[in-house]
Amino acid sequence: MLFKQKSILPGFGITLTWTVLYLSLVVLIPLGVMVAKSFSLGLSAFAESAFSERTLAALRLSFTTAFVAACVNFIMGFVVAWVLVRYDFPFKRLFDALIDLPFALPTAVAGIALATIFAENGILGAPLARLGVKAAYNSMGITIALVFIGLPFVVRSVQPVLQDFEREVEEAAASLGATRLQTLWRVIFPSLYSALVSGTLMAFSRALGEYGSVIFIAGNIPFQSETAPLVIVTELEQHNVPGATAIAALMLSISLALLLVLNFLQTRQKRLFA
Repeated sequence: MLFKQKSILPGFGITLTWTVLYLSLVVLIPLGVMVAKSFSLGLSAFAESAFSERTLAALRLSFTTAFVAACVNFIMGFVVAWVLVRYDFPFKRLFDALIDLPFALPTAVAGIALATIFAENGILGAPLARLGVKAAYNSMGITIALVFIGLPFVVRSVQPVLQDFEREVEEAAASLGATRLQTLWRVIFPSLYSALVSGTLMAFSRALGEYGSVIFIAGNIPFQSETAPLVIVTELEQHNVPGATAIAALMLSISLALLLVLNFLQTRQKRLFA
């Protein structure tokens, strides 16, 4: 007679039930209600709200700036994590703590601070303005805000992997004649790739829906510096709830499809490195 093997960890049935229930209450049911609300307009009204020129321009700006910010954080997040793990320098603990500041700082406060710094009369904005670069109240300002709020995701994803990486592997590669660049690309990077891409995806996802830190530095000019979250809030302020949910549903669909593609590419790339 065959007996069903019990799990080593007890409570699987109870914890699974509570997990499904919790995720349904927090994620699935709200998203389902939002999608259902958006289609209460009817297909023609839904298409008119979701695919208007203003909405498409805002979506294009949101995805473009989020992608650029994610690429910047992909590179700079790795550099910052590398410096914090591999080198000792004065006030290292302070700099390490400052990485988490975007998590703790209210997004509106971050937006006001960035707008003050990068405005044409700001500390950094004035020198850039003399060079002919306007760093605030345009798409560049949006990208700066998204880089600010997304950097911790990449750093905190890569940092523990770097800390656990054995130095002996690098020494073995060097003893076999590998250059520093070859060691970085063929030995270190494959181990960091999964964490680096995961952190970048989280930064990208966070940037798509960011509102508080963007609104003060964006300029909020339709067709120029207006992001999709701002269009949604504008529709809500005009009491057009179905129109706002239509835009949100479209943004959700595009984001979900894009994340699925990126996760597929990440899985495929991990197999190639393996």
